[in-house]
Formats: sequence, structure tokens, C-alpha cells
Amino acid sequence: MNNISSKRLAAVAVVTAAAVIVLDQLMKFWVKTNFYLGEDVEILSWFHLRFIQNNGMAFGMEFGSKLMLTCFRIGLVSVLTWYLARLVKAALVPVGYIVAVALVCAGALGNIIDCVFYGEIFTNPYPPEVATTVEFGHGYGTWFHGLVVDMLYFPLFSFQWPQWIPWVGGTAFSFFDPVFNLADAAITVGMFMVILFYSKYLGRKWYAPSADDK
Repeated sequence: MNNISSKRLAAVAVVTAAAVIVLDQLMKFWVKTNFYLGEDVEILSWFHLRFIQNNGMAFGMEFGSKLMLTCFRIGLVSVLTWYLARLVKAALVPVGYIVAVALVCAGALGNIIDCVFYGEIFTNPYPPEVATTVEFGHGYGTWFHGLVVDMLYFPLFSFQWPQWIPWVGGTAFSFFDPVFNLADAAITVGMFMVILFYSKYLGRKWYAPSADDK
């Protein structure tokens, strides 16, 4: 049974979420105002900062219209926030599970901020110009139609498929191609934590101790 009080769990959840959101937005703001679109800076051979923007979900995937995607994110964060509050109030789960859910919630909220506000406060010039902040309402887009800023790129290794392999022979392959941001990373880490360590806590009703917690 979890022995940590609701107040301490609440503090863990708030600090985790706030750290992710603040660091994510600081990095996005810095990249947005210092890199031109498509600029790639090699930090290490396997780690680059590459500025791209996208309409889609984590790692640049596309899913329906921009407005529908933003509304879906807002609904998801609302549900996750409610769920996290229930977990904290019940105080029956490990701290790690609280951290995992807070990571997912904060990551989703970090990308919502881009979608809702960035179109209103940033310009979106053609390279090699970099974006600047403008008076609210004079940016490149409108409410709920901002572009998500991505910059973390890890080309860990690459090779060319042998010619004799059907369909892919002679083509280049690289791993890992997606460009993502800190919010995406938080979502991914949180989900893997749940799957690997805390899946047994999914689906429980957090108003009374379960048999396993007694």
C-alpha cells in the first residue's frame, strides 16, 4: 500500500508537469527565434538540433484536421488531469505511476500550447529568416491552428540495403528519423513507464483500496 500522503503526491505531480511544460516551452521558444525553418545543427554525430514544424501528433504524424487534432488533445488532457487528480486524492498508487501520468499529461499540454497560441504570437518567415514574436493576433495563424515546434533529431545509424533484397534493395535506411520535442519525449517516457512497470494500476476505481493494496 502507498504510504505517501495526497499532498506529497500532488506536489510530485505538479512539479513534474511544471518542469516538463516550462523546459519544453523554453526550448521551443529558443529554437523558434534562433533557427530558420529546416536548419540543422550537429551537436554530435548521433544528435542534431533540426528545426521543423508540423500539424500532427507526436513525432510529426498526421491525424485528421488541425482543429480536430487540437480539440482531441484538449479533451485528452482534461481526462488525464481528472484521472491524475483522482489518483492523487486516493493516494493508493506508487509515486512512479503519478510521475508517469503527469509526464503524459504535461507532454500533451506542451503541444497544445503550440497549437493554440503560436499562430497568434509568432511570425513564420521563409528561410533563412528566423521567426520573431509579434503583438498578439498578428502572427502567422489563428487560434487553434498553430504549428508544433520540433527540434530533437537522433540519426543513430544508417546504411544502404543490399541490391538483392526485394522492394528495398539499394535504398538508404537511417535510424532514428523522426524529429520530436521534449513534450513528445515526456509522453513516450510516461507511456513506457506505465506499460513496463504500472500496467496493473490501469482501470482500477480509485475510491477504495483494492485487495492488492491491503
